[in-house]
Order: sequence, then structure tokens, then C-alpha cells
Amino acid sequence: MLKKFFSRFTIVALAILLLFTAFAGAIVAGLWFLRSFLLDTFPDAGIWIWIAWEALHWLILVITVFNIVNRDMMPDTKLPWIICVVALGEFGIVIYAFFSRNRPSRRQRRYFRALHKGYERYVIRAVERGPLREAMGQWEGVSEGVYRKNLVCVAHENTKTEYFSTGETYLESLLKDLESAEKYIFLEYFIIGKGVAWNAVLDVLKRKAAEGVKVRVMYDDIGSMSKVHVRYYKTLQKAGIECVKFAPFVPVVSNVHNNRDHRKIAVIDGKIGYTGGINLADEYFNITHPFGHWKDTGVRLEGEAVKNLIVMFLRHFNMQKHTTEDFTAYIPESYEKFGGEGVVQPYADGPKPLYSNSLGEEVYLDLLGTAERYVWIMTPYLIIDYRLRAALLAAAARGVDVRIVTPHIPDKKLPFALTRSNYLKLIRGGVKIYEYTPGFIHAKNFLADDDVAVVGTINLDYRSLLHHYENAVLFHRAKVCGQLKEDFGQTFAVSQLQTEEDAKKNIVWRGLTEFAKAFAPLF
Repeated sequence: MLKKFFSRFTIVALAILLLFTAFAGAIVAGLWFLRSFLLDTFPDAGIWIWIAWEALHWLILVITVFNIVNRDMMPDTKLPWIICVVALGEFGIVIYAFFSRNRPSRRQRRYFRALHKGYERYVIRAVERGPLREAMGQWEGVSEGVYRKNLVCVAHENTKTEYFSTGETYLESLLKDLESAEKYIFLEYFIIGKGVAWNAVLDVLKRKAAEGVKVRVMYDDIGSMSKVHVRYYKTLQKAGIECVKFAPFVPVVSNVHNNRDHRKIAVIDGKIGYTGGINLADEYFNITHPFGHWKDTGVRLEGEAVKNLIVMFLRHFNMQKHTTEDFTAYIPESYEKFGGEGVVQPYADGPKPLYSNSLGEEVYLDLLGTAERYVWIMTPYLIIDYRLRAALLAAAARGVDVRIVTPHIPDKKLPFALTRSNYLKLIRGGVKIYEYTPGFIHAKNFLADDDVAVVGTINLDYRSLLHHYENAVLFHRAKVCGQLKEDFGQTFAVSQLQTEEDAKKNIVWRGLTEFAKAFAPLF
């Protein structure tokens, strides 16, 4: 407890809270002082000053509320902001002004725009729409939607795929491919943590860097804060590894701290790529067991589709370093052809205005709306907005077998309580919910009708869908789809189907979770 209390995260968070409280308090106190000064200076006009002041107060309040109502933002976030503004008055307006903008920093936006120009020359559309429609049938619209919302996220054929149902098999394969690197290694992970797994990876990275292989590592500062020390990136730089930490956590009053790099990407020589829910820390590989058995998944790509991952990494890496570079040297001139592997489409998502749409959520909605037989889902958090809840219920209502697997042992108690608070309505609507009884499930997987799968980093919660930088891969009739279906079957077998009785709690618990759920979109 003392270690957590005196951690850098706690100290910086408290510093931000104190700075904001002092600043907002000064504004509110200044307004009240001005009012008192006017009343004391012009006592004969006191009633008129009071009326004008109250009129101004309510005018600003009404304007702020109308701004919230008419703003282009997720509908679920509007009600809690209105409650905040109405309940806290001037203080609530200040909170709204500072924290309602879910925007990356101005410098990040500038470099992102600069890097975005000309991306099409790096990732040329691999499958035209006509052949794509023939290959994907009813699912072509899902793929086309991904492309139109992010023009570097093109669909590819000729890509070999492999699915890992555990972190242990993922790590074994990753280490083998890292050993084979000849030109470069790119790693981008939300969490890296000192321990057996990361030390094994780091040993290979150091050896490869000494051999002349270009090694780049990027990790998220908040994600890795409790796992490595504040200047750990300097340690890696001294070992010959080009390393940056994403969005260092500093005591600045800004909502930009919400925009974390939640991606998990590994690229070896531009020909092999990895992604999924797995970070590089011991619990992901069941070396340690903080929450029972840790169930996580990932995928390996080999072939043309890796180009998408290369561009995703380089764009993010350069944005963080505030540099621009020619990506041509990192993209192989040709790829081995892997026939009969279906369509593979890696894609990225992130906060506005860098990304114009909530692509991660749009893909999930499209899958739920297109499926005819079943949609099976694995997610660690089920803290969903109105659109996703309606899509799940609509799919179940038309006879689609909708199943969701969530953890039985939580990693965080509040998100777990919010997750369970969504059970009752979904179960009554025909959605089957299973809890993974051996422990915690961290996988983020969708599978629909045997044909289409999504494996990536995107959770069913507001942080992933609204704030974070994320990535995933859309598969159509790839080897991964069959492997994922087999894994779902094995997971259902060790999971407990939830009933209405399981979902019902005492009235106090339900009241508290419903209250917390109303404000979930803000955090």
C-alpha cells in the first residue's frame, strides 16, 4: 500500500489534482470576490447587480449545456457532463472546459498530419473492391468500411496467419522470430515489465542490436509505470536500442493523459508481424498468477498484410519522436505468396481528430449487424455504450447466437462491477454471458459465422473505444478463424454461463453500480 501511495503515478496524479483545484478554485473565488466588490462598491444598486449576476450565471450555464447537447461527441458522454455542470455550477463548467476535449497535444496533431501525407504510396490498395466483393461476399462492406475510414488500412491476400490461444505459445513463437531478424525489429507495447518474459526478449534485442540489426522499442509511460523505472528508456538506449516512451506522464492539467498507446505490435524485417492482447510482462504468460490463470491471445502474420503494421508503427514512433522519415527502406520490395489464406486487414484506431471515426467500435457494430448465425466475443471489460448494447440485443433478437466471455476473477474491482452491471439487461435480451472461471481473460476477440474474426487490442469499454490508440486485424476465411473457433469451444467448456439470478444483486449494489455507470464515459 505504501509503495502504491508513494509511486510516481500517485504523486504526479496528486500534483495534477492540486494544480487543477488551485486553478479552478482561483477562478471561482475570483468571480465571487468580484461580485462582493461590486455589491460593496455600489450598495444602492445591489438588487440590480444581484439580478444581473444571476442572469449571467444562468446564461453561461444554459450556453454550456447547449454546447454539450450539440457537440460532436459520443452521446453517452453528454449526460454525465450535463450533470457535472448543473450540479457544480462554475466549478463544473471549469472541469468541462479542461477535461471534455479528448484531443492529443497540438504537437502530436501537427506531426501526425505531416506523417499522414503520402501514406498511400507505402500501402497501395492490395485487393480492389470488385475482387474483394467476390472473395468476402456479405462481409465486403465491413472491410470496405475499414478502408474508407483509414486509407492505410487496406485488405490483403497472400498472408499466412497463425492464432495463439495462450501467451505462452505466443512468446515462444515471438522469441524464435526475433532470433531470425536480419534488418530490423520494431516493438510497440502498452506494457513492458521487468521479469522472466521481458528479460528473455531483451536478451535477444541486445544481441541483435550488437549485430547491427536496427531495434526500436516504444512503450506507454502510464501502462509501464509500475513495471519499470522512470528513465528505463535511457537504459535501453545505452544497450543500442532506439527507445522512446509514449506520452510521458507529467503534472500538466490536460485530458491528453487519457490518450494512451494501448497497441501491441511486433514487426520483424517487415515480413513477420504480431499483435493481439498480450503485453510483455510475466502475468501475460502465466509466469506469475496475480488473478488466477491469465487467458490471453495473439496472432502472427507473415506476408503482405505486415505492411499495414509497419506503417502503423512508424507513424506512431515518428509522431512521438517529433520526426518524419521515409518509410520506403522498411517495406520489402516483394513478399512470398501464401495462397488460400483468405483476406487479412490490420487496422488502427485512435482519438479524434487524428482519427475521424471510432473505427474499433464501427467494426464491432458492423459484425453484429451482418452476422446471420452467431457472434462470439471475448473481452476483459463489458462497459458498453448505448450503440453496442442495442446492437448486441438486436442481433440476439433476430436469432443470432450472441455469446460473451468475461473474467471471473477481476484485475480491477470497479470495472468488474460495471461489467457485471450490464449482464441483466443483456441476458434478458437473449445474449449468453460466460465468466471464465479459471481466472482473468484479457483477450479481445470477435468471431462471426465461421467466416470473419477480429483479434486485437480493442476492449469493449470507453477507454478503448474513445480515448486510446488501438489496433486489430480483420480476418476473412483465414486459418485464424478456424483456430479461434476451436479456442472458443475450449473456453466455453471451462466458463460458467450466467443466469438472471446470478446477475441480480441487492438493491444497494445495483444502485451504486448504476450511479457509477452513468459517469463511466468520462474516465
